[in-house]
Order: sequence, then C-alpha cells, then structure tokens
Amino acid sequence: MRVAAARLRVLLLAADAQAAAGFQDQYAPELDVVVATTPGQALAAVRVPPPGAPLAAIVNATDPGSPLGLRFVYELRQRHGQRQPILWLAPAAAVPALRELLLAVSGSDVVAQEAGPARLLARLAALVRPQPLPPPAGAEWQMPLAKRVLDVVVASSALVVLAPFFLLVGALIKLESRGPVFYYSYRVGAGYRVFKFWKLRSMRSDADQLLATMAGLNQYQPAAGPPETAAAWALCAACAAAGSRCLQPLIDGRGEVICERWHRQLRQAAAAPAFVKIVNDPRVTRMGHFLRNSSIDELPQLYNVLRGEMSLVGNRPLPLYEAEKLLTDAHARRFLAPAGITGLWQVSRRGRRGPLSDDERKALDNEYARDISFWKDVKILLRTIPALFQRENV
Repeated sequence: MRVAAARLRVLLLAADAQAAAGFQDQYAPELDVVVATTPGQALAAVRVPPPGAPLAAIVNATDPGSPLGLRFVYELRQRHGQRQPILWLAPAAAVPALRELLLAVSGSDVVAQEAGPARLLARLAALVRPQPLPPPAGAEWQMPLAKRVLDVVVASSALVVLAPFFLLVGALIKLESRGPVFYYSYRVGAGYRVFKFWKLRSMRSDADQLLATMAGLNQYQPAAGPPETAAAWALCAACAAAGSRCLQPLIDGRGEVICERWHRQLRQAAAAPAFVKIVNDPRVTRMGHFLRNSSIDELPQLYNVLRGEMSLVGNRPLPLYEAEKLLTDAHARRFLAPAGITGLWQVSRRGRRGPLSDDERKALDNEYARDISFWKDVKILLRTIPALFQRENV
C-alpha cells in the first residue's frame, strides 16, 4: 500500500527522456515531477523553479559517474546552495562502499529500484517532513583529530621554512619557460569533493591541450583483448574447454549470437584506462624533470593540507576524468579516505623496477581506505623519505 501523503514536487535527474517518462507514469498520483536530463536543465529548475510548490527533494536516477551524478550533486550543494534532500535511486542494492559514498552527501538516502514505490515514497516522506535539513557543513567527511593536528603542525612549519626556497625555484621556472610558477587543476578528494590542487609548474603551459594527442603513450593502457575481427560464433577459452557450444550466448545489435565472456573482454580492451601516466613525458620542461624526480613539484600541496582539502597521507587526489571512472562497486571505497600528498601505493612500489599496474593502484587505494590509522600514516611518512630517491622518470 502506498504512503498517503500530500503531493510532493521533486526534481528527477534522469539519464534520458524515456527513463523520466517511466518514472512519471509510475509516481504521477503521489509526486509532481520536474524532469532534468542534462546539467543545464537541472540548474535551470533549481534556480527558477516552475510555478507552484517549491522543490521538496531531488531524486537522482542516474549513474554516480554520469554528468548528473555525484560530482554534479556536490556542485548543487557547494556552488548553488541547494539543500533539498537527495534520494539516490539505484538499479539494485548498492554495495556498502558505494552506498557510504552516496550517503556522505548531507541529507541523502539510497533506495533500490527493486524495493518498489512504497519504499521510495516512505523514504521521501522521512527525508522531507519529519525534521529540518541539517545545517550546511564545510565537509561531510570528518578527518580524525590526531591526523588533522599532525597535518596542521607539519604543513604550517614546512611552508614557513620553505618560503625562501619557493622564491628560488620560482625564479628558475620563470627563466626557462613562460607561464605561471604555480599550477592548479581541479581534483577529486575525500567524499568526492572537488578542489584546486596546487603544484609547481613542471610542464609547458599548453600541457593540458596536448594530453588528448598522447593517449598511446599512457603506461596504464589495458592489456590487449581478443581480436575484434574474430567470428561472431567463435568460442572463448572457457567455453571451448567446456564443450562445443557457448555457455553464455548473447544476441548482438546485428542479431548474431556472440559469447558473453568474449563480448566483455572486447569491451574491457576497448575501455579507456582509469589512470594516466606518461613515462618520459615530452611536455615536461628540463627544470620540470628535476622537480618531478625530486618530488619538489608536490610541495605546494602543503597549502592544500593546511586548508583541510588534503592530508599528508592519503589516496592520490584524481583529475575529474579519472575519478568518474572509479564510481563503481569495486572502486568507490577509495573516496572514503582523505586525499594525500603521499600514500600507500607511492611507498609500496615507487623507486622499484617496473611501474604499478592500473589494478594494483586501485587495490592499494581501497586497502588504505579500509584501514586508516594515525600510526599507519606515520609509517608511510617514514617510508616516503627513501622512496623519494627513485629511479623511474615520473
């Protein structure tokens, strides 16, 4: 039985018009649904709501990594001051790590589509009516006190001591190439919060524009999959070993039978890697090579630490295009840990022969997020010192 309640006006963030129409048809008696399928439509709806009752809540039925996903929701909270409760509509029960990440947005709840209309309406009523929204918080993820004290003491002391050094390095950067001394890009940290990430400039000023032309140089390219020219009826290794027929047949867009395992391997081989790292990057200046190999280019991140956007130890803050690829059941846990200047994967393999693989980095990020402790951070900091004397060109 559905919850009897006054008709609520909600903003539905949907992947497309078809999904939106299905939701409207299902909830028309109880909800007044305002639909947005693009960020522009959503911003227009919250800035100038349609005539009538105000928006009581936001229902997000999109993938967390999509343009209307987690990053956009934080933009609504932080940049546009929207405080409506948010109900994430998941296609199935979300795994604990992803669920915890979604719930880190203040005033949120997660409901699986399979739970049915009664559950969704009950959760909406609980979010909207019983109590006012919590006051806006500067950060939903709270850093442990001991960790924060260590960050502030070390970062503030280091910035004071290094001030003359920054002046010298800045002059050398300016002498070699045009452009600013300091460089920032937007990165994703704990709880998927976006912030300005500061470094000493080690590349040409047009480095970001050149990145798209250098995809073939990325060391994290996925391993080659099966050839795309393989016959549609060909069996994968597992099916061939089991017998003469496919164990997991699918029908593709052309109406041909293909192996599901084979299809997944093709998709994985064609997918872009989550991380980008180019060995002997041609965009790096001569001064930049020295700054990177000595990790001096990372020192301005002490300012991020002082502001509370990062910690001395944590998972590496990711560029937006990398972070969006990790909003999955297997990898979302990494965003439950603070962003850090150094971290577990840096000291685990940095300076040794052979680069970290894409999967190794993801696994180490999740491992750190599962077990955050003050003394573990101290050990990582101590291991970072010898790791600075690396052999690889990063």
